Amino acid sequence: MDMKSSVSRGLVLKRLAAIPFVALGVGATLSAAQAAAPPDNKKQFKYQDKPGKNGQKCSGCRFFKKPNGCTIVHGKISPNGWCIAWAK
Repeated sequence: MDMKSSVSRGLVLKRLAAIPFVALGVGATLSAAQAAAPPDNKKQFKYQDKPGKNGQKCSGCRFFKKPNGCTIVHGKISPNGWCIAWAK
């Protein structure tokens, strides 16, 4: 008597068909994790904790979100800070 177990073609096809769905699930999980913690972009926008030229401050910018946020620069920012995306 042969002790080898046989695998049916149907079982193999079912397992192969499941691979794309597993990949989609892993991709969705990574996307959610990445969205939860956006990369720091302060360097990209040359953010500084002090006012910019002509006394421009984050608190006077249209992208500023009280008390210490911004719609463009990620993370905590100072209301007295400045970056190159500043707009009245």
